[in-house]
Amino acid sequence: MKNILTATLAGFALGVTSLTPMAPAHADSTGAAVAAGIGGLAVGAIVGSALSRPAPPVYVEAPPPRCWVEPRPVFDEYGEVIGSRPRRVCE
Repeated sequence: MKNILTATLAGFALGVTSLTPMAPAHADSTGAAVAAGIGGLAVGAIVGSALSRPAPPVYVEAPPPRCWVEPRPVFDEYGEVIGSRPRRVCE
């Protein structure tokens, strides 16, 4: 639907600009030429932005997890603590 709308808008803009009456050539008519140039740039910018695709999404990498080493108790077969061993702990 969007493509049909933009194509119709572009066709309408081109059709309207071709139907404007031709003015007689004057050497001192620079204001009309400047206005036509600015109008053409404006119409071109509007049609170009309507036909362009949106920017692709940006993916940000997640920060790495925080990790540290903590001493953990070591138990024997009777459930008694016999020492400790370092273990890596991450959030």
